Amino acid sequence: MMKKLFTSLVAVLCLSTSLFAEKIVVGATPVPHAEILEAVKGELKSKGFDLEVKEFNDYVIPNLATQDEDLDANFFQHIQYLDEFNKNKGTNLVKTVGVHIEPMGIYSKKIKNLNDLPNKAKVSLPNDPTNESRALDLLENAGLIKLDKSVKLKTPLDIIENPKNLEFIEVEAASVPRTLDDVTIAVINTNFAFNAGLNPSKDALAIEGKDSPYVNIVVVKQGNENSPKTKALNEALTSQKAKDFIEKKYSGAIIPAF
Repeated sequence: MMKKLFTSLVAVLCLSTSLFAEKIVVGATPVPHAEILEAVKGELKSKGFDLEVKEFNDYVIPNLATQDEDLDANFFQHIQYLDEFNKNKGTNLVKTVGVHIEPMGIYSKKIKNLNDLPNKAKVSLPNDPTNESRALDLLENAGLIKLDKSVKLKTPLDIIENPKNLEFIEVEAASVPRTLDDVTIAVINTNFAFNAGLNPSKDALAIEGKDSPYVNIVVVKQGNENSPKTKALNEALTSQKAKDFIEKKYSGAIIPAF
């Protein structure tokens, strides 16, 4: 009888906790951001929060939704992109914590080595200012072009040496993997590379180093940085559980930044 009573009390307690748990709604791109969030749901549950993850294959909508407070936070971008977004859109979004680094890579279906890149090859890269500049930096580091160092956010117009006369095709970041059949090489953000079934540590012909400044961050609307929801989310995403998950799941293709 006592055992049944104890079991019933536990069930009621769990139900009560679930009913009164406060919801945190976070926008994220599917891989790896949504996967990392799913991995820390238990951490948040233990603090009295139910995490709802809304997935986006877009870099604009989740920021606008966070500004409008349809989302409590988002998790998909780096500070360089956020700063440019705030500047261009007039939003008031702020970073809370850095979580991981996704090294950007160069991929191809047509060549196995960048030494085999032909003259006048087509190169696709993201068209948003920060990721395009980042992609061009990677191409320069690979020895394919030389850039004007006086320019902060570079475009193909800032290339001062292009010995192979490469042709650049600028497309929305999420669409870059879909250009692989039509170009010789493509510079792809790691989250979209994963979505396309590419493994950065195995498939990239060249990849950013671990010292990349492009740390992926949690973002909230200004004024919400110190809310209980935000603090709980920050703690969960920088917990040992999150770190262990990232290291085991992505085997070095994604690097914890905490």
